[in-house]
Amino acid sequence: MTSVNLQMVPELPRAWAADLSGYACRPQTIGCSEAAVFRLEAKGRPTLFVKAEPVGPLCELPDEIARLRWLAEQDVACPRVLAEAEEAQRRWVLMSAVDGRDLASSPDLAPERIVAIVAEALRGLHALDAHACPFDHRLEGRIALARARMEAGLVDEADFDEERLGRSAADLFEDLLAGRLDGEDLVVTHGDACLPNLLAQAGRFTGFVDCGRLGVADRHQDLALASWSIRHNLGDDWVEPFLRCYGGAVDPDRLAFYRLLDEFF
Repeated sequence: MTSVNLQMVPELPRAWAADLSGYACRPQTIGCSEAAVFRLEAKGRPTLFVKAEPVGPLCELPDEIARLRWLAEQDVACPRVLAEAEEAQRRWVLMSAVDGRDLASSPDLAPERIVAIVAEALRGLHALDAHACPFDHRLEGRIALARARMEAGLVDEADFDEERLGRSAADLFEDLLAGRLDGEDLVVTHGDACLPNLLAQAGRFTGFVDCGRLGVADRHQDLALASWSIRHNLGDDWVEPFLRCYGGAVDPDRLAFYRLLDEFF
């Protein structure tokens, strides 16, 4: 492991310094979170994670803290929030680690097992009572947030999927409005159900991470991003096995729509 002294982490909250003394720190680069993420390790002590994000009207870390606490109340496997702070214009959260490795970095697992783990984990999450979930990610609000992010210059046009590279966010937003479908099959969704955000150990699912976009939405929100991630990491041949393992009817037009919506986040 390449370690850096914990004091090199910028603006670490002063209130945490004593408790985290002796930990080594490693920046995490996998995933697409806009927050800075650090893995903290010390011999004989539990592995921890720290996330930090600049304070701003569209920052996502407060949303993730609220969602992690709600998921813990539902007995869903995920990081536990240990402490939070706001200091030097940054929001911070200290979390427990989830055992295992993310499914994008699990070469010991066969593709058929990976797609089965993803399908089983999402079926379990989608089985939660959507009426009891306080986080609303239905389309009306998500499209409004997509517009706000676009107008704030937060949509990375250089990171669009290959088939949309070279187009502007404004062009894609017009497509989004034109392609909106009637009705939503509402469940509790993860919101960013890509392979790096699901962990497993010994071939079994151990938890979700990066839960800042969790909320009530159409199940195709998760199926679309999971399918894209499976295609990217395992190959196109594994998308259909994943969808079959998940079960139920799947609408290809909705998968395409939610992939387009994700370009704004």
